Amino acid sequence: MKTFFQYNWMVREQWYQWCEDVPEEELLRERIGGAGSILYTLYHIIDVECSWIRVLQGKPDIQDDFMQFRSLAKVRMLDANYRPEVEEFVMAWEDSMESRPFCDPRAGGSMVTDAWGEVVRHVIAHQIHHLGQLSIWAREVGKKPVSANVIGKQLISPKD
Repeated sequence: MKTFFQYNWMVREQWYQWCEDVPEEELLRERIGGAGSILYTLYHIIDVECSWIRVLQGKPDIQDDFMQFRSLAKVRMLDANYRPEVEEFVMAWEDSMESRPFCDPRAGGSMVTDAWGEVVRHVIAHQIHHLGQLSIWAREVGKKPVSANVIGKQLISPKD
């Protein structure tokens, strides 16, 4: 699981670099499907990642407003601000946390209980899902998307 968080952070940084050569109006242009725009999607990925990790730890969710982060530099700053907290949680992950219950209150007073491991994997899958959408939009902009390939990213060192 830690490897996939590292993968997500690495690929997210590659998307930031990809965005450097795209005019801001293209990054903010509303697109069909997905979260709406390229920049908002990157913001949304960060927001969801941090929100779920904070909720699992019993911390309050931070309610940011995208209107305050409508530039690549500001989205990167948001990521840099939240990443240390998320990374600390991820790197401290132990097998005993896998089945720890997370009780999620729903509208109408019902309660859904999920395992922490399931919630954390949702966070991983959430980014990967949105990166697929970014890849489609990249082609609309006329640029090759960032590779989603895990192989070749040197995230795990082979042993002899």
